[in-house]
Amino acid sequence: MFDISQQMEVFPTTVDLKRVDPSLNMRRFYRMSVQPDLFGGAGLVREWGRIGFRGQMLIEQHEDEGRAVNALMKLSATKKRRGYQSSSKM
Repeated sequence: MFDISQQMEVFPTTVDLKRVDPSLNMRRFYRMSVQPDLFGGAGLVREWGRIGFRGQMLIEQHEDEGRAVNALMKLSATKKRRGYQSSSKM
């Protein structure tokens, strides 16, 4: 009845953000994704840095995917308040 491929994702598991301000010479990216681990939990993989460079990575362990998605949404809202914008492609 429903085509799964066309259904919108209610809780995203991947977020790409960027912040560009030429007056401050600022070109930053922030990427987050939820990945399952081998023990039934989930990890929130966070990557950030200057656009065009390698950047840094941090993996936060969570008990389940729901808690990891909650952490992703909370962090995404914080970053958007600080001036980051969603980007479809970097």
